[in-house]
This record gives sequence, C-alpha cells and structure tokens, in this order.
Amino acid sequence: MDICILGAGPGGATAALHLANAGHRCLLLDRAAFPRDKICGDALSGKVLMELKRIDEALPGRLAAAPIQVPSWGIDFFAPNGRRLAIPFKPKFDKAADRPAGHVAKRLDFDNFLVEEVRQRPEIDFRENVDVARTERTAAGGWQLFDKAGQLLAECRLLLVANGAQSAFARRVAGHALEPDHHCAGLRTYYRGVTGLSPDNFIELHFLKDFLPGYLWVFPLPNGQANVGVGMLSKTVAAKKINLRQRLDEILATHPALAPRFAQAERLGPVRGFGLPLGSKRRPLSGPGYLLLGDAGSLIDPFSGEGISHAMVSGRHAAIWAAQAVAKADFSPAFLKNYDQAVYNRLWQELRLSRAMQRLLNFPSLFNIVANRAARNPTLAETLSAMFLDLDLRERLRQPSFYFKLLFGGK
Repeated sequence: MDICILGAGPGGATAALHLANAGHRCLLLDRAAFPRDKICGDALSGKVLMELKRIDEALPGRLAAAPIQVPSWGIDFFAPNGRRLAIPFKPKFDKAADRPAGHVAKRLDFDNFLVEEVRQRPEIDFRENVDVARTERTAAGGWQLFDKAGQLLAECRLLLVANGAQSAFARRVAGHALEPDHHCAGLRTYYRGVTGLSPDNFIELHFLKDFLPGYLWVFPLPNGQANVGVGMLSKTVAAKKINLRQRLDEILATHPALAPRFAQAERLGPVRGFGLPLGSKRRPLSGPGYLLLGDAGSLIDPFSGEGISHAMVSGRHAAIWAAQAVAKADFSPAFLKNYDQAVYNRLWQELRLSRAMQRLLNFPSLFNIVANRAARNPTLAETLSAMFLDLDLRERLRQPSFYFKLLFGGK
C-alpha cells in the first residue's frame, strides 16, 4: 500500500476522504472500534463546517439535520469580574433562516459521523481494533507496522500519523517532546440538568479570577446535557501545584454564579483528564516518509483549545501532499516539507495570535475592561464578534492602541 493512515479521528478520516475523492486508495487503521469516546470540549466551529464542505458539499447539512448535535449561535464570555459578554458568531442572526455557524456534538458521535462516511468509500481500507505498537523503516525507505506480539500488520511507502495527543510516533520518531509551556492539562465531564443555558446554545467560557490563566467551560449538548470542563497550562498547574479535579468540584459547588446552576444537576459518569499539545510553538510536521496530523502534530489552538478544525485542515493538506509524493515517488524530508509549509500558511497566523491572547489571561483587568466597555458599546461588541471569525480583527488585540481606545473612550 502506498499510503497508510494511523488514527481515524477527524484528521485521519479527513485525509482518507480527500484521498478517496481524488481516486487514491489508502489503508486507515485505528486501535478502537467506532463509535468510541474522545475527551474533548465537543464544540464544532465554523471552520469545522468549512472543512466538512470541502469533503462533500452536503456534509454540513447532514450534520445540521442529525440529532447528535445542537446548533450554536455564539459564545458567552464571562470576565473575571463576572461581566457576561455575549458574542454571536454573526452580529445579527435569524435562527429560522440562517444556517448555524457552529454546533456542539459529543466526539463519540461526531467522529463516528465522519467514520460512517469513511465506511461508504471502497477506496479506503478501514480496519478497527488494530493497535500499532511499533513502526520500523524499511530498506526501501517505507514503513512497517507491527502489533504488540511483533506481527507485521502492514507496510507502506508513506505514513500519515493522526493518532492523537499521546502519539508515541510523534514523541519517539518526530521528537515532539511534552513542553509544559506549550501543553494544556484539561478535565471533562458530562452533566444533565444544568440551569441557565443559553436558548441559542451559546457556548460558555468562564475566566474566573482565582483560576487564571485557565478557564472553565460549559457547552450545551442534545437531550438537556452539557459538556463541562476546565483547562490550564501544564506549566501553571505544576508551578502552582493545582489539583484540577478538586478545583473543578470547588468552583461548581461554591462559585456564586455557577453553584446555583449546578445545585440540582446530575453528573453523568466520571471526570476524565486529557492533555492538549498546543500549537504555540512551530514544530516540524514531517520527516522521512511521514506526515503528522492534528493533535499528533501539536496543532491545538493555544487560546480556545480547539483542535478539531486544525486536525481537519491538516488532514486536507496531508491528502494533497501525500498524493503528490506518490505521483513523484518522492518521500524525502525535503519534498514533504511542502506539507509543513501548507499547514502553517493556513494556521500559523491564527496560532500566533491565539498565543498572544493566551498570555493576556495573566492580566484579568484587561478582560474586565473589554467586557465592561463592550457591554455599553455596540460597535465594540460587533468588532469582538467578528474578531473570532476574522484574523485581521483579532490582530487588534495585539495593538496597544486597541486598549488605549478602550481605556480612554476612543472609537
């Protein structure tokens, strides 16, 4: 087989589907059987919908019609002083006429939604319950994949590594070490019966005064459920010796705004932890005969924690450059670096700006100023709304003049 993909999450599935669309066969392996759970915030941004559309024009509509999701129309930011700042994805929206700019769906369901598309494609040899324990280079420069017993599972010329944040390949072969300043520790659990959720399914990000530079999220889900979790830089967790599980429980039990909303809520299942390798550092995404996709490539947004759309972007570009590598029979590091360039051309500006916004979490007074001003200034509120969809507007957050105008009442 020319191309093998490790991992059938959004990055791997997207790559396989784009390859199939271009008429290329591939082998797609995953150690789990789908549907399977994936610890995540479960929010699907407008960028996810755009990537779905690139796979198949009909996919966003099929997702919107599926009972696995709720449409989300915006974000509610809660500043450290408690001020709520509602930022719709569109400054003005009509739920009856407009297509939602985002959705929330459990990864158990969304990843399976993509895998069901994979199952329909004869070009994709999809195998579940296949645990690749070891990889070895061949004399010809390809890769052999072995299971725990040492049995040969497959051989390929190009390996697309999309097996997640804990990828042994990314760590051992590609040299992606866990760096606490570029890594986030997170917890996620599910609840039923949380009160005060937005009727428009706005996702909630709470920047709490005594929990910075981290944040707590509450994302509405179908059937009256909600995804609830916390995230914080691993460097901060270690330096301040923070017990995230204990802090999550304390916040939900004692925070004056949140405790009443969770008083009668029922926790569904355990609190589960996960690590997020952040895209706040530009790392190599390729090497001899391999490409790294999604979380395995450390491409998670440093500010929002979003990784699904970035995984899908990398999957699309991986399919493009994998096909070209096969056509040219060139699997050299020099040629495959074209993939790195393509991914970072699309994502690096956004990752860089998000890193700057992440650093602002160390200055809660700035958040309070923005929230207070925006609550009274419709023009500023609209600017902030567009900021999350328009990178040129996000750039304003890095300019001192932006804060000068906020402080001194400029337009």
